[in-house]
Amino acid sequence: MSDYENPYNSPEAPIVPEKSQNVGNLNETMLRYLNETSPWLRFIGIIGFIGCGILTITGIIFAIFPRMISTTFMNVSGSGPFWVISILYFALGILLFFPSRFTYDFGAKIRKYQFSNSDIDLELAFKNNKSLWKFYGILCIVYLALIPFMIVIAIIIGVVAATGFF
Repeated sequence: MSDYENPYNSPEAPIVPEKSQNVGNLNETMLRYLNETSPWLRFIGIIGFIGCGILTITGIIFAIFPRMISTTFMNVSGSGPFWVISILYFALGILLFFPSRFTYDFGAKIRKYQFSNSDIDLELAFKNNKSLWKFYGILCIVYLALIPFMIVIAIIIGVVAATGFF
């Protein structure tokens, strides 16, 4: 029976793949694109670090001064749910640190490769790029898993509010 008669046969490949002539080498266009990308990656990483700091400090402020914030800005007495907001801001600040770090490191390693032409620097740059997208992928999976849970919680809250149970 030939391969054309059975479409379910596994494809055959040589045990040792043939080497391409361009393995490990970047052409001028690729280098130019990488070099133009490096400052932007570092800039976005730094902006991310600043955002993480602001979120974390905001979370700390909400935790330390909840009564002052509620009476000053909302004309309400008591601290209310500020501890929840504080935890969310603080957690978000910590969570967003990692993609900022991966982005900054990707740009920094590309810049280092620009001067050293070391394949190790280029490999580390792309390792950070892989880590960045892996982090976003895991975050996306967690988010998608939480959506049904949040829908159920919203329905329960809506039913409780409509019945006037509380």
